[in-house]
Amino acid sequence: MATNEKKLKVAIMGAKGYPYVYGGYDTLIRELGERLVTRGVSVRVYNHRALFKDKPRYVKGIECIYTPAIEKKSLTQLTHSFFSMVHACFSDVDVIFVVNSGNGPFGLISRLFGKPTVINVDGLEWLRPKWKGAGSKYFLWASRMATKLYDQVINDSEEMRRVYLELFNADSKVIAYGANPRESAESKFIEKWGLTTESYFLIVGRLVPDNNADLIIDGFLKSSSNRKLVIVGDQPFEDEWANELKKIQDPRILFTGYVKDPDELASFYIHSYAYFHGHEYGGTNPAMLKAMGYGCAILALDTPFNQEMLQNGKHGWYFDKKVKAVAEIVGKAEKNPTQMNELRKEARSGLTEKYNWDYVTEQYLEVFQELSGKKVPAPLPVAKQVSLEEVTESQRSDF
Repeated sequence: MATNEKKLKVAIMGAKGYPYVYGGYDTLIRELGERLVTRGVSVRVYNHRALFKDKPRYVKGIECIYTPAIEKKSLTQLTHSFFSMVHACFSDVDVIFVVNSGNGPFGLISRLFGKPTVINVDGLEWLRPKWKGAGSKYFLWASRMATKLYDQVINDSEEMRRVYLELFNADSKVIAYGANPRESAESKFIEKWGLTTESYFLIVGRLVPDNNADLIIDGFLKSSSNRKLVIVGDQPFEDEWANELKKIQDPRILFTGYVKDPDELASFYIHSYAYFHGHEYGGTNPAMLKAMGYGCAILALDTPFNQEMLQNGKHGWYFDKKVKAVAEIVGKAEKNPTQMNELRKEARSGLTEKYNWDYVTEQYLEVFQELSGKKVPAPLPVAKQVSLEEVTESQRSDF
């Protein structure tokens, strides 16, 4: 194993932290961070202090730094990233990995300190309905700044790479998110909600306008389906749009709120008749990856990003952004149970190598090594690899 002086040290920031899991970025940090540790990399994650009641310094070999933020809806994430960036620049980390294009301007700080940087810019933040006026303009400007101030820009899909080339004349490296396929889950988790296998359609995601839950609910209620529509998710902040949505009273509609237990969430996916994916402004979507990995029949909004993920219809059906189109695809799905079953059988085969977390980690590691000039030893043969717990204990003194 490499000595402490030569060990690659990576700082990760821009999300809520580790091991907190709320969205796609948090999942990326957990999956990537834990795998980097097993490869002998020193990993530091900057956690949003207010979200963590307990604040251990090390978790599974990952160093956790708890930085503050200005606790206002529009400032929380950006101020947390600002404080984290300053802290990292005064430390001995070799590479700083930032997520979220909103953090684009903070690359100026790392440039002043000469720290190599990587940023994952995610989706089309400036088009999301929640950012209006100044917010939209800021995200467009911040995304442009990310292409100028960071050493390497990462996009999670070929379509997002194309967008950045056209808008900002800036190329990027494509590294997708990974998936954790699963074959089965106990039905007891859905039974407590009065559900049975294939008795419901499913939506999973935050209750925000750009995920189009309102469109899907409206279209579903205009269909003649006797199944339920289950909506798993909510908003972390008090939100008028989400509150109005949750006021809908119909025996076919079920709002569960957040489901944090991974086994329960998997059960909702695996036992659904079909999964609705209405996400509009992003690249590789983690909720879609779960649907594929859990063997769902997928009904997706027709966008270039969803076309890419589902391989142009090979692994799902598409609907237009119209209430009538939603009602029609519900009816089509109801009348074709055999085709729905075929989609379930083929879903996992859509998870090609680029969606494998080990492959994703190796791609990030290549970027980190190139920018830092430090090499990480090749992994041990499978038979000789130590467990994550053993690595955790042996590396506590290396940070």
